[in-house]
Amino acid sequence: MENILRVLRAERKWSQADLAEQLGVSRQSINAIETGKYDPSLPLAFSLARPFGRPIEEIFTDPDAGAVQRATSTRTQPPPPSRRRV
Repeated sequence: MENILRVLRAERKWSQADLAEQLGVSRQSINAIETGKYDPSLPLAFSLARPFGRPIEEIFTDPDAGAVQRATSTRTQPPPPSRRRV
């Protein structure tokens, strides 16, 4: 999962320790999430989004989601059933 936490933190001039303190987690946890080594739980993702005033979808993205979307949109639909004349 990719995220823009580092960018959002930098805009506010917050250190990893500053954000970690606000959330009650370790600085190492913030670092692991920012670098993609750890994906946060859903409750933690909501907690991370709150100080930035953003929905989690703006902060966290799944790089594989686009590939899934492209794969499903390129599938061909089966032909309609043929009409038989009786």
